[in-house]
Amino acid sequence: MESANKTKELETRDIAQLLWIYALPAVISQIISSVYNIADRIFIGQGVGALAIAGLAITMPIMNIIHAFGSLIGVGSAARMSIILGKKDYNWAENILGNSMVLTFLLGIPVMLMCYLFMDDILMLFGATADSIQYAKEYMLVILPGMFLTTLSLNLTGLIRATGDPGKSMWIMVIGAILNIILDPIFIFVLHWGIAGAAWATTISMSITAVLSIMHFIKPTTFIRFKKHAWSPRLYIFKNILMIGMSPFLMNVAASGVVALMNAQLIKYGGDLAVGAYGIANTFGSFLVMFIIGVCQGMQPIAGYSYGAQRFERLKKIYTLTLKVNVLCGCVGTILVLTIPSYLIAAFTTDAELINIGTPAIQFMVVMFPFIGFTITNSQFFMSIDKPWVAIVTGLSRQVLFLAPMCYIMPSVFTSLGWNGLTGVWTSATVCDVLGAVLAGSLLFYNRKVFSATQNIG
Repeated sequence: MESANKTKELETRDIAQLLWIYALPAVISQIISSVYNIADRIFIGQGVGALAIAGLAITMPIMNIIHAFGSLIGVGSAARMSIILGKKDYNWAENILGNSMVLTFLLGIPVMLMCYLFMDDILMLFGATADSIQYAKEYMLVILPGMFLTTLSLNLTGLIRATGDPGKSMWIMVIGAILNIILDPIFIFVLHWGIAGAAWATTISMSITAVLSIMHFIKPTTFIRFKKHAWSPRLYIFKNILMIGMSPFLMNVAASGVVALMNAQLIKYGGDLAVGAYGIANTFGSFLVMFIIGVCQGMQPIAGYSYGAQRFERLKKIYTLTLKVNVLCGCVGTILVLTIPSYLIAAFTTDAELINIGTPAIQFMVVMFPFIGFTITNSQFFMSIDKPWVAIVTGLSRQVLFLAPMCYIMPSVFTSLGWNGLTGVWTSATVCDVLGAVLAGSLLFYNRKVFSATQNIG
């Protein structure tokens, strides 16, 4: 079968070629996945109004948390699938596919129902006002099933990539994104459905993505596909999936909390424009992070398969190559913020004061991106080879262990020395990038035996 031959290539083909084949679709998928939110924001802003945009903004942290559940299952099942395919245990691989679907329903449906039952309270908790809550609620009522389908799609497209079809995984995401862009203006401008139109566009698009993903695993030509025996819940498989996926889940949840802490400090030392500058710098940084994570997603099936097959020389090669690519990406970001920072900020705003505040913000927040590339690569690598606790500590170190306290410590230090407290907030990000990389390097050294045969692979 074609897919079986593709997974065998993970054991024999040149590592650089494999990374290119797997990483390019993953990077494109990362970029495409952002189109849903961008398209909704553009069309809602143009066709509904400012309050609708405010209502949409209120829903974003909620959807990010739901998206985190998708990462919890999708990343965990894909990583475990690659390792088991390396061991050539195809019956076990089918059990992972079936159990990941069971887990998606067991977690996804209760989360969706809780959001419906406590919608007003949840929206008010995230900052909805009497004026904006009607828009936020109108959007959420329709989008929640779409978010469940997003969780399902994240799981299955990750498994499609892990079973040797990275290109197909990418095209399924591309089709959904294009459909969303087509439906948005029709529902908003032609049918006048308002903010609910954007929600319907996303929900329908994600439905198509989910159906295409399911069809892939129904086809008789797919060598890992849905089998009746695989749907029986197995607690050890649940545990494997959840432990590996816990790192991206906690990172997504932690990110929302850290943003809130940073915003509070920015308002204290710089006001609303500082928050806007932080948002712009984060947006630019997120493009670099999407590229880095996309490359890591390309690494994941190769590393997992090599680890499961005990091909440790190939495991070391794919780790080293991925690290070089991601550190190089970080260096490009550093060069850009050191040479043309004001131009990068001006791409998002024409406000002279915001450009003035945003220039040092983007420099301090991105200048150490090679270190971020190193940290993310290590976190994703250990996730790929079923070392969840190393991945969790590495992944959370920058935001939770370092950035959360540093965003309070650094501005206090700066102001006590008579310097600008806002610069202290920006510097906290720079310091944390370095500290996170140091911890990641220490954990890598401590766990260096993963590149040798002196370990037990379960």
